[in-house]
Amino acid sequence: MSTKSNCSPHCRCGNACSPCSAESEECVDGACERGRNSGIHKIKHVIIIMQENRSFDHYFGTFPGADGIAMENGAATACIPNLMTGKCVHPYLEHADRNGGAPHSAAAATAAIDGGKMDGFIAVAIQAAKVRCKNPTDPNCGEDGGIGPDRVMAYHVQSDIPNYWTYAKDFVLQDHMFEPVASWSLASHLYMVSAWSAKCSDPKDPESCQSDRPRKRPAPGNDTPYVWTDITWLLNQNHVSWGYYLDGGPIHGGRNGGMPGDRHQVNRGVPKIWDVLPQFTDVHEDKQLENVQNLSAFFTALKAGTLPSVSWIAPSSYDSEHPPSLVSIGQSYVTHIVNEIMESPEWNSTAIFLAWDDWGGFYDHVRPPVVDSLGYGIRVPGLVISPYAKQGYIDHQTLSFDAYLKFIEDDFLSGARLDPKTDGRPDPRPDVRENAHVLGDLTQDFDFSQPPRQPVLLPEHPETTLTH
Repeated sequence: MSTKSNCSPHCRCGNACSPCSAESEECVDGACERGRNSGIHKIKHVIIIMQENRSFDHYFGTFPGADGIAMENGAATACIPNLMTGKCVHPYLEHADRNGGAPHSAAAATAAIDGGKMDGFIAVAIQAAKVRCKNPTDPNCGEDGGIGPDRVMAYHVQSDIPNYWTYAKDFVLQDHMFEPVASWSLASHLYMVSAWSAKCSDPKDPESCQSDRPRKRPAPGNDTPYVWTDITWLLNQNHVSWGYYLDGGPIHGGRNGGMPGDRHQVNRGVPKIWDVLPQFTDVHEDKQLENVQNLSAFFTALKAGTLPSVSWIAPSSYDSEHPPSLVSIGQSYVTHIVNEIMESPEWNSTAIFLAWDDWGGFYDHVRPPVVDSLGYGIRVPGLVISPYAKQGYIDHQTLSFDAYLKFIEDDFLSGARLDPKTDGRPDPRPDVRENAHVLGDLTQDFDFSQPPRQPVLLPEHPETTLTH
């Protein structure tokens, strides 16, 4: 068993003590060792909060210093064609609390990106009018809100979402965070935990899987397993604790697979498409299904100081910000979670990564990089909140949710990867996403030499300019 020398911060060599070469080193078994409680390893808890369906320009397109909406004399310069009217539409300010999204399937992503011209957003929204959908979270549908297809060009400003902007100003805003896959929620959540989305012909054989962007919601009662390897396999192999927390618990059964039953009904529970880990076969093989719990268990662990090393938090439809759900309710829900973390014993050793799983049909002007046949997808907001996060820093690196896995692996797994050649559970994934040459490094968002910063507690229900 490793023991620290009583010479610390020096090391004992024979009967003498000698200094370690750097402040970040510590003495273990008579030798200076770097990193156990320094640098990235000051982070003992990684918490990923995943919200729903907003593009970067939709929330932060006017954030000072960010790669946002181009403006001239206070007006947006971009103009996206509306083929119904024969006119083009500029991005415009909209204070509505309830927004109208648009289709956000794999096909919609391709059409919106339009070969990199980023001018297909209204055309995609027009197509939604041709599909009658009772379920607003169907990726082939869009919530209109009575304002027509131009709705996808609307954006919010600081006075609408003041808490999100405060987190961006006080901590880190990532302005090149791309959905890891050019598709919708289900594929995005699969990537969030496994760096891949696939279809498997044999429910017991990972080698039977092939890259796939699911085109529609699973039918009610369809529990087709995900056979390839997710990050919890590596965490379990290395005795690293994890938890997957559901806002209101699961709602897998019933009509629409637990999704809303009509265009304005929202449920206080997490639908299957945002609750993917229970369907991964390795979670069952490891007997860790009980790690998927109600969000109340997360708050209990916070207060007790027993939070796992890695946590994911999935929202209910009600709290998710997924159209037609309200922006204000989602912001309050996230603020409550962040405040609870900040007031807990775990704050000084925590990194919170907050993002939105896909663009929801809303306009964004940045062309996604192409890393393989499935991704990246359209840009989404990304925030880092931590006592070690740089203050007021805008991270311009190219990022995706694969960067979260990379950070977890570097922090807790000595840099091990979801790599079929090394992870002990091979599958035929086409690449190791964490090693993509374009992918940035989240450690650039931290200053581990600084003392832990104090919490920034915000009102859960701030005054806003949102209108109902």
